[in-house]
Amino acid sequence: MNTEKLKSELRGCYVTVPTPFLDEDGFSINEKALRSHVRFLVDAGLNEDYATFLAAGAAGDFSTMTLAERIRVAEIVVDEVAGAAPVAMGAQTTSTLEVRKLARAAKAAGAKFIQVSCPFYFSHTEGDFEEFVREAAEAEPDIGLIIYNTFWTSSNISFAMVERLAEIPGVVGLKWAAPRTDAMEFEDVTSHFSERFTVIDNNLLFSSSAMPALGAKAFEVHNCNFWPEWGIKLVDEVRSQNYAEICRMLVEEAKPFYKLWVEIERDFTSGDGYLDKLCMELVGLPSSRCRPPTRDIREKYRGAALEMLKAIGAPRVETAGGA
Repeated sequence: MNTEKLKSELRGCYVTVPTPFLDEDGFSINEKALRSHVRFLVDAGLNEDYATFLAAGAAGDFSTMTLAERIRVAEIVVDEVAGAAPVAMGAQTTSTLEVRKLARAAKAAGAKFIQVSCPFYFSHTEGDFEEFVREAAEAEPDIGLIIYNTFWTSSNISFAMVERLAEIPGVVGLKWAAPRTDAMEFEDVTSHFSERFTVIDNNLLFSSSAMPALGAKAFEVHNCNFWPEWGIKLVDEVRSQNYAEICRMLVEEAKPFYKLWVEIERDFTSGDGYLDKLCMELVGLPSSRCRPPTRDIREKYRGAALEMLKAIGAPRVETAGGA
């Protein structure tokens, strides 16, 4: 494994691709719509200079799909991207046996990375998680591992645990989120480990995490799914070290999306990717609801999402009939 090469490829926007489903009994994967959406993202300029695509992650409904469906989604995304950008495959699971299968399947599909988190449901120890990651790395030595700290669903990854994960050569990325406390856990880990890993900011702190003192090189933002040009501009501003403009973009153009997401999460349903999908529909892209138990938000929140998109200046709203 060329660790440095993999780290260099894991830069820019970390695009969490939603999985579209057919609106029929069983909610089968809409492969045609998935291909169309990936093609839209690539054609808009989200190539290897600007993005890594995540297939079958949380926004891709991994938790409601079978193992075969998750692998199929990754195969489709890799095929449609056609080498224009690297692809990561979501490999979150409660089973070590399954994470080994997912690592091998990701490599066979042509993905460069898998994304793994500490197994959920049980409160696993750090020793459990270290063994879990080592098993994934051993199962497919040529796949890069991205560690995702999903502290809200499982055990929080401590600084000491990150140090232990840094000893595993296959771990090349750290998708970092941390609780906001006075101890500044996000900044502590990012500043110490940004040379060892490609740090993906999952806390929306881009205007500070991109600074040399912290050194994050990749950024997860859902706006890319309905506004890929926003992600391209973000990366260009990071490269120009225009941190004031990055802050403006976050406050004026990203925050309204996330505020509506939090409202939906609080008042109506839970999951991931549902607001991405509604916004995609409102700009004329193929989309769908999420699989249950996440409820369909489209009727209840269509008006609020439309007003949000207009307020932030998202393109294609009017031409898609969002009046």
